[in-house]
Amino acid sequence: MKKHIVCIASEQKGNEFLEEAQAADWHVTLITRKKLLDYPWVWTAINDVATVEDHAGPEDYVRAIANIAGGRKIDRIVGLDEFDVTTAARAREHLQVPGMTCSHALRFRDKLSMRTIASAAGIACPEFTGAFNQAEVADFLEKVEMPVVVKPRFEVSAFGIRKCESKEQVWEVLNDLDKRNNWRDHPSQFVIERFIKGSVYHVDSVVDGGKVLTAGVSKYGTPPFSVTHYGGVFTTSIVPYKSKERKELETLNKKLLSAFKYERGVSHAEFLQCETDGKFYLLEVACRVGGAYIANVLEHACNFNLWREWARLETSTKDHPYKLPKLRKEFAGVALALANTDTPDTSQYIDEEIVYRIARPKHVGLIFYSSKEKRIKELLTTYTERISADFLAVAPAKERFDD
Repeated sequence: MKKHIVCIASEQKGNEFLEEAQAADWHVTLITRKKLLDYPWVWTAINDVATVEDHAGPEDYVRAIANIAGGRKIDRIVGLDEFDVTTAARAREHLQVPGMTCSHALRFRDKLSMRTIASAAGIACPEFTGAFNQAEVADFLEKVEMPVVVKPRFEVSAFGIRKCESKEQVWEVLNDLDKRNNWRDHPSQFVIERFIKGSVYHVDSVVDGGKVLTAGVSKYGTPPFSVTHYGGVFTTSIVPYKSKERKELETLNKKLLSAFKYERGVSHAEFLQCETDGKFYLLEVACRVGGAYIANVLEHACNFNLWREWARLETSTKDHPYKLPKLRKEFAGVALALANTDTPDTSQYIDEEIVYRIARPKHVGLIFYSSKEKRIKELLTTYTERISADFLAVAPAKERFDD
């Protein structure tokens, strides 16, 4: 009988993962929310599908997976979205399927845990504290340089982050959260840390046997916090291969994943380079594929797609061990924004370096590829202006990620 992999997807993503798992001759089961069934899944790569209600919690997924196991033995369980990482871990523990445990997975979801582990390993983080004890918070606010941010420990991207210019503002935010009288908004669910202005880089890795086999190093244009809160065009592009920044980030990333005892899979780590001291600080790290089409950018520039490599890692065996594809060192970048129309027409964008047009409702996005970094920078500058003029829409920042 074929080996069986169950893929949890509370958001529509990971088609390349499903294709590779199918190509490895595994039986692929997708479990997703009912409302996502009409989305463009790669159905030719899916053997079975199971659904949960649209607002299902982790226990609903675990129960559904336990029911699936009743008919076919499960060999692997994978969570494709950030919010599915700990759900998959709970299901693995419940069914005693090999893989990362709940407590281990939580390291990659809890921003306070991230900072605690990284700091203990000598990796710089913005000064931080948990919002547990009032006296400790007060002491922290007396010592730390303003501004600070009050940041949800378990949200994604820049959702729910509040920037505070004074200690009085911090107390106002914490008191407001406390008055909401629900566990998700309880002050203890937040971390308080110094706001550092600078450039944000991300390192996206393929890991096997506890070693980073390869990693893409990229730099955001406008930091995600600014795009989320103030709007604009999101961009990211490959960092030059011989640059000092790349070498430093590659070393930091290896140290980080070693401290987190990450054995196998893919990861997305973000580091902030302070504009005053030039030092790199950890923002966050996740054990999944980064969003915003980063996997596609790396595929064009470096010849590895994080979704596909992740699936190949998960379906590897002693007889068929994982092997990296042949890598290359070229350049690519993406420009992505909310659009003021459901289906933006980008046919007037005709530069030959455009290799991918993002087809997503109310979004406009392009991926550029070139052998020259300078050309990618020129294109991102040009198309940030063109997209802003032609399509840009700005939505108010969400406090949390619900859908």
